Amino acid sequence: MFRKLLLFLCASAAAPMPVPAAVRVKELASLEGVRENQLIGYGLVVGLAGTGDRRQTAFPAQSLTNMLERMGVTVPPTAISVKNTAAVMVTATLPAFSQSGARIDVTAASMGDASNLQGGLLLLTSLRGANGQVYAVAQGPVVTGGFSAGRGGNSQSVNHPTVGRVAAGGLVERSPPSVAPPSVIKLQLRRPDFTTASRMAEALNKRFGSERVPVARAENPALVSVTTPESYTEKRVDFIAAIEAVPVDADRVAKIVVNERTGTIVLGRDVRIAPMAVLHGNLSVEIQTTFAVSQPPALSGGKTAIVPEVAVSAREEKARNVVLKEGATVDDLVKALVSIGSTPREVIAILQSLRAAGALEAELELI
Repeated sequence: MFRKLLLFLCASAAAPMPVPAAVRVKELASLEGVRENQLIGYGLVVGLAGTGDRRQTAFPAQSLTNMLERMGVTVPPTAISVKNTAAVMVTATLPAFSQSGARIDVTAASMGDASNLQGGLLLLTSLRGANGQVYAVAQGPVVTGGFSAGRGGNSQSVNHPTVGRVAAGGLVERSPPSVAPPSVIKLQLRRPDFTTASRMAEALNKRFGSERVPVARAENPALVSVTTPESYTEKRVDFIAAIEAVPVDADRVAKIVVNERTGTIVLGRDVRIAPMAVLHGNLSVEIQTTFAVSQPPALSGGKTAIVPEVAVSAREEKARNVVLKEGATVDDLVKALVSIGSTPREVIAILQSLRAAGALEAELELI
C-alpha cells in the first residue's frame, strides 16, 4: 500500500533566502591517493546448532578436512557429516594508513545452504587484497542481525540470519600501500562542481597564499591542487590538517527528490517556481457488479439462475486552482499544494507537470 508520507525541508516564508552554508574542506574533499582498501577471504564458521551446510554442499567438508590435516587429524571428506559448520566469505574494509596490530570489523556471509549463522564462531581466516597479499586475519564470534526460529513449515525468519558481523574481529598484519603527502597536494571533491572548486581555491589562497603568489588552483570541477608553502615544508601533516579546517561556501544545485515507492518528497528551500497556474481535479468511475438469484415460478419447468447486475457510476470533483506569482519559492508551493488537499501521489504528478512545463527551476530526481 502506498504510504502517504510527505516531507518538506523548508523554513518559514517570511524568512530571508538562505545563503550558502560554510562547511569545512574536510567535508567537501578528500586527498588524492588516500583511500580505503577492500579485503576478502574464505573461512569456516563452527558451533552452529544444526543450522550449518548440508551434505549436498561439498566444499565445507573439504575445507574442514584440510584444516584437520594441518592439526594432525586425517579424515576422508566422504566420511564427514557435520551440520554445525558453514562455509562463509569474509569481507572487510582496511582504512588508509592502518598500522599493524589495529583492529577492524569483518562481515561473514554464508556461501552454501546454511540456514542460520547465529551463535557461530569464525575460525582464523586470512584476508587478502586485490594483489593477493594477506593484509589481515579474522577470528571471533559471529553476531547476526536477525534470527530464524521454528522447523519445517512452521518457521519464522527476521532479517538475514545468514550474514553476520564480527566486531573488531580483524587484526591488521600489514599496512596498506598509501601515498605520503607530496609537495603538491591534490584535493578530490566528493561532488564535482565548478563553483565549489573555484570557491575552495579562493578560500585556500586567502588562508595560505596571496593574490600575487597563489598556492591553490582549481584544475577542474573535481580537483583542486595546493602547493605546500615553505613554512610547512617539514610539517606537511599539520598543513593538511590546516587545509581541512578551512571553511568554504559550497554551492548546491536546486533539487527535488521524489520516492514514488514510499511517497516521500524532499524539497530544498532554494527551489524557485516560475509564474504558473495549476488546475487540478479528480474524476473517478466506479463499476459495481452484484449477483441476484432468478427463481422461476413453481411448476414452470425453469431452473434457478444467477443473474449479474452491473451498475456504473461516475463522480468528478471540482477543479482546484492554484496560482503561483512571480518570485514564488518552495514555501509558496508547499502551502499551495497543502491548501488544495493534494496527496503525495498528486504532488508527484504536479511536480512532474511543472518540470515538463519549464516552471520548476530545479532538478527533479526520481528514486
